[in-house]
Amino acid sequence: MSNLPGDSPAPSPTPSPTLSPAAFLIRGLAVGVVAGLIAFVVAFAFGEPQVDDAIALEEAAAAQLSPAEVAAEEAAAAEEDHAGMVEVSRDDQKSWGLLTGMLAVGAALGGLASLAAAAALGRLGRLSARGSTALVVLIGFVAVALVPFAKYPATPPAVGSGDTIGGRTAAYFGLLLVSVLAAIAVVVLANRLAARFDGWTAAFLAAGAYLVIVTVTALLLPTVNELGDFPADTLWYFRRASLITLAVLWAAIGVGLTALVGRMTDQASAETARRELAASL
Repeated sequence: MSNLPGDSPAPSPTPSPTLSPAAFLIRGLAVGVVAGLIAFVVAFAFGEPQVDDAIALEEAAAAQLSPAEVAAEEAAAAEEDHAGMVEVSRDDQKSWGLLTGMLAVGAALGGLASLAAAAALGRLGRLSARGSTALVVLIGFVAVALVPFAKYPATPPAVGSGDTIGGRTAAYFGLLLVSVLAAIAVVVLANRLAARFDGWTAAFLAAGAYLVIVTVTALLLPTVNELGDFPADTLWYFRRASLITLAVLWAAIGVGLTALVGRMTDQASAETARRELAASL
């Protein structure tokens, strides 16, 4: 309605709720905790039996050590005790320890994914909030989990030398860093290519650029081959369980975060529409 002469100006409509990074982060942390709990169940059911088998093999091999090797092992254990390291029982490792780790990792990944989804909202072509969130989580799974796993897959106890753990860890995180940075760069590249090509062509070109970057990086990084005579079937079952756990964790984050972000944006759109309608009366 128009104002009559002498009337005070009509108040301007209140701004619609903002889809703030904090709102995304809160939902991401909550989803991450739930995803971590689900991943714990999967890891406990499928991964821990393989760890138990690997530990049994390690203990069997330790029983065949020479006296000198046993003395060296005891000396190393004494150094760890002197350094203040606390030994955790196997039962605690596979229960509370695993649960705590999964919840922490799930919350961290959920929080990071939610912030990335907030940054990508409205910047990935014509994708809706649900579509862009799902794509962000999918890219995160590939860049953070799948690509590093392909080069440096998880290994159970009794595999790998303690002398090379520093180098192996550095190589893994080096590939992880390159993979994440490359993923961010190709998303920017895809948006720029979309101005010249159709969406599918831009996506395929960007994906090809990412594949080239991570492949070259993986080839330049050292290869780890310290399996020895470890049983191939136990190793395969352990790595398969590890990959399934990662996939379940990321899938739970993707489904939960996509649903919550979609609901949040629907509510914000509805509130904006109501305010615009009220302002037009």
